[in-house]
Amino acid sequence: MSLEDHLKDKKRVILSKWFDLTIGTYPEQTAQFLKSKKNQFANPVGYTLFKEIEPILEGLCNRVECNALQPFLENIIRIRAIQDFSPSQAVSFVFLLKQVIRAEMEVEIQKGAVGRELLDLESRIDELGLLSFNIFMKCREKIYDLKANELKNRTVRLLKRAKLVVEDSEDEYKQ
Repeated sequence: MSLEDHLKDKKRVILSKWFDLTIGTYPEQTAQFLKSKKNQFANPVGYTLFKEIEPILEGLCNRVECNALQPFLENIIRIRAIQDFSPSQAVSFVFLLKQVIRAEMEVEIQKGAVGRELLDLESRIDELGLLSFNIFMKCREKIYDLKANELKNRTVRLLKRAKLVVEDSEDEYKQ
């Protein structure tokens, strides 16, 4: 039996444990909330996380190109990028999958039944981790750009109110 077949057989358990470990990256009270509410509107973060990890795992089991899994990663990373996570914390959920798979496949690993396949899978997980980091950095850049533009716009509005700048016909400002 191939590693992918083993993973498909244990898919529900792997998803549940991966979700629990990922939720564990949040502060305790937040983690309890995210775990307890399954409603999309009452708990959009928990719902999105649970909904998006499944196609990621399925893609890995079916040897789908990592770039094809980018939309699912983006939906999770966008949320984690606006939260109070460092870059490594934000993408750590990808690498937690390795921990879950190793625990679930312990017997097969000890028998040597999935050695090479496991290494290939872990390489793909690493690739997803790097892709997640790139996504995270793009999201953070966008956030910083939005903040800088908002600060600039506020400053211009304040200067206009104080009559310290005069609008030019080309929407440029002069002192």
